[in-house]
Amino acid sequence: MKRIVSLFAFFFIHTIILGQTPEEKGLQTINQSTAEAYIHFLAHDLLEGREAGTRGGYVAAEYISSCLKTMGIAPLAETYAQPFEAYAVERQKRGRFQVHPDSIKKIKQGVHRKLSLQNIIGKIEGKKADEYVIVGAHYDHLGVDPILNGDRIYNGADDNASGVSAVLQIARAFLASGKQPERTVIFAFWDGEEKGLLGSRYFTSTFPALDKVKAYLNFDMIGRNNKEANPTHVVYFYTEAYPVFAEWSKKDIQKYNLHLSPVYRPWDRPVSGSDNASFALSDIPIIWYHTDGHPDYHMPSDHTEKLNWDKIVDITKASFLNVWNLANDMQWITSK
Repeated sequence: MKRIVSLFAFFFIHTIILGQTPEEKGLQTINQSTAEAYIHFLAHDLLEGREAGTRGGYVAAEYISSCLKTMGIAPLAETYAQPFEAYAVERQKRGRFQVHPDSIKKIKQGVHRKLSLQNIIGKIEGKKADEYVIVGAHYDHLGVDPILNGDRIYNGADDNASGVSAVLQIARAFLASGKQPERTVIFAFWDGEEKGLLGSRYFTSTFPALDKVKAYLNFDMIGRNNKEANPTHVVYFYTEAYPVFAEWSKKDIQKYNLHLSPVYRPWDRPVSGSDNASFALSDIPIIWYHTDGHPDYHMPSDHTEKLNWDKIVDITKASFLNVWNLANDMQWITSK
C-alpha cells in the first residue's frame, strides 16, 4: 500500500508541473506499443489458445498477475488469483459447466468432469473503500483442436486478448493520474467465459459486497472491423436507466478527438453472451464495448496482424474516461 501511495504522489507532482488534469495524465499513458506487447504475448502460439483449465490458460493468468504486480496494483484479496472449480456431466451427456453450489452438488452424484480455474483480480482502493466499480475482460479462449487440418490453435487475438490489453492499460492509467479515486476500482480478468461465463458468474455469486458494486464496464472483442469501410465502428451497450453513460461517451470522444463512431444501444438489462450478463442479472449498471462479429470469430485465424490498433487504443482511451467518471463522479448514481 505504501508503494501505491508513493506512486500516486510521484505522478501528482508531475501532473501539477505539466498543468494537466489527472485524467489527462492517465490518458497519455495509453498507447499502441503497450497494447501490442500485451496482445502479442497473449495471442502467441506458445499459449495454445488459452483454453480454460489448460497449461496455456495458466500461463496467461500468471502473465496478467505479473503485469499487475509490476505496475503496483494491489490484489483484491491476499493474491491476485481467485481460484474456483467448475463441474459438468460426462461429455456424452448434454450439460454445460456450472459453478453454482446447488448445480455442482447434483452433477457430483454421477460421472462428471471438473475444471480448476482462476480469475485474476486487482484493485486500487478508493477514498470510499467500500464502494466499487469494476472493469473486466475474459482472458480465456478456445485452445487447440488437434485434429484440425492446418492451423490448430485458436489464438484469440481479438477474442479477447484485445479486451485484456484495455483493462491492463486502464489500470496503469489510473496510477499515472496521480489521484486516488473516490471509489475503489477493481480490475478483473475472467476465466472460463468461453465455457459459460464461469469466472464472472462465480465472482458475482461469491463477492460479499456485491450490493456495493456501483457499475461494471466490460470488454469483449474490441480490435476488429465489422466492415473495413467503417474502421471506427464500435457498439456501445449501456444500461438504459443511465443515459449519462452515453452523454459521457459523446462528450469525451469529441473533447479528446477520438476516432470512434459508436452505435449507442441502451438496454434495460444488457445480458447477451458476455460477462456483463453476470452483473446485469444482479441489476448492476453496465457499459459494454464490442466491435461486432467478423469472419475470424472463434476461428484459428483470429490473429494479431488483422487487428485495428488505432481502434483498440481509442476504445481504451474512451473507456478509461468512462471508468474515471464511474469512480470519481459522485452524482451520476442519482442522475438516472
